[in-house]
Amino acid sequence: MDQVFTRIANRVSLWAGQAGTFVLAMAIIITWGVSGPLFQWSDTWQLVINTGTTIVTFLMVFLIQNSQNRDAAAMQAKLDELIRAVDKARIGFVGIEHLTEDEIEKLRDALEREVKGPNGKLATTSDTVEHLLDRT
Repeated sequence: MDQVFTRIANRVSLWAGQAGTFVLAMAIIITWGVSGPLFQWSDTWQLVINTGTTIVTFLMVFLIQNSQNRDAAAMQAKLDELIRAVDKARIGFVGIEHLTEDEIEKLRDALEREVKGPNGKLATTSDTVEHLLDRT
């Protein structure tokens, strides 16, 4: 079941992100809007678009969330592998995505304190930004 859902979610996500899909959606909306006078702006005419968009939105929420969950898990696995492979990296960082938001915030604050320069500002961030700006 998971493999079938994953394949469907992948295909729908790829299809939904294409420019042609957006053009198709716009064409449907324009056609629906132009057909209003033909159907005398009836409740049925409104119900068609409301029902269609509700169904599509409802289903897309689950498909998009599935894609994001898989992407995040894959990215995390790659980062964990980089931490494991780099000699100076601290292995304790593997799995921090399972910490609470407060715990991650404390960890981030501690890391920022470690890299503060003599003037009290983050040496890595400002130096990197200044270096990048100098290159342009």
